[in-house]
Amino acid sequence: MSKFWSFITSLSIICIGFVGCTNKNSAVNWYGYTVGDFVYIASPLGGRLEKIDVSPGDTVHIGSQLYELESESEVAVREESASRLDNVKSITNNLSKGRRLEEIRVIEAQLAQALAGQNYADSSLKRDQQTYEIGGLSKADLEIVINNAQQAAKKVEELRASLEVAKLPSRTDEVLAARANIIAAQNVLKQSEWQLSQKHQTSKVDGTVYELFFRIGEYVAPSQPVLSILPPKNIKVRFFVPETDLPSIQVGKSVVVNCDGCKKDISVKVSRIGTQAEYTPPVIYSNSQRNKLMFLIEAYPSPEDAINLHPGQPIDISQLPQNNRNSN
Repeated sequence: MSKFWSFITSLSIICIGFVGCTNKNSAVNWYGYTVGDFVYIASPLGGRLEKIDVSPGDTVHIGSQLYELESESEVAVREESASRLDNVKSITNNLSKGRRLEEIRVIEAQLAQALAGQNYADSSLKRDQQTYEIGGLSKADLEIVINNAQQAAKKVEELRASLEVAKLPSRTDEVLAARANIIAAQNVLKQSEWQLSQKHQTSKVDGTVYELFFRIGEYVAPSQPVLSILPPKNIKVRFFVPETDLPSIQVGKSVVVNCDGCKKDISVKVSRIGTQAEYTPPVIYSNSQRNKLMFLIEAYPSPEDAINLHPGQPIDISQLPQNNRNSN
């Protein structure tokens, strides 16, 4: 019996020594997962999906072509708007000038004819006045000749005025109204060009295409995402720290991430510390963390390291060595 208790005592000493050595050399570990804030690419206009230029896993850059929706209607509207703008510009340009050269020539011909008539009427009046003075013409007939000469003079005056007006541009109010129509037509054209551009979506970020939600030929409703992109800067880690370890975590300081398949430890910088405690984190990777008061921590890796992490991936978090923490 004494030998049995001696064996148990020896075994206990060995186990205590082993546990003590393990705790002395091991880092404080927390548990969490990787999160991705995806960028969802959608068009404010709907339409049938005609072309997809990318596949999941492709790397895209700002300006890369992503997909195209049917755009026959938008092309037609754009062409109509451009034609209307050209028409309004032509009208405005015409208003800024006088009448056409052909119209002016017609008035000039009419004026020449009126001048000839005036000369004839003046000659007749001069002759008939002499005849009237010698008694060869009645007063009534002389008055008719005088009236004809006056009418011929008025006709010449009227045509001269018409010729001057024909050479003038339109009134200021008409020209201003026409210019306002040009601005309105330009805005309509700009809107139609914007609508056409929304049928051809390009990337606004650098990142990796993560998932496609539609196939070619399917109808896409307005503002419905067709694909998602994950920029490296949008990858972060979330982990949970017990209340007792919270003083060792500070915003702006770095911790170390380790994951299955990671070739090396990744340094991430803490960006957020949860303001409210939780009794159980959303995802549990260690039974030892149950029933402990936990705080959510978020941290971002550098874009170079972020490409080695994947959303939903379990990770282990540990403190940096003391000398590294002091340098941060």
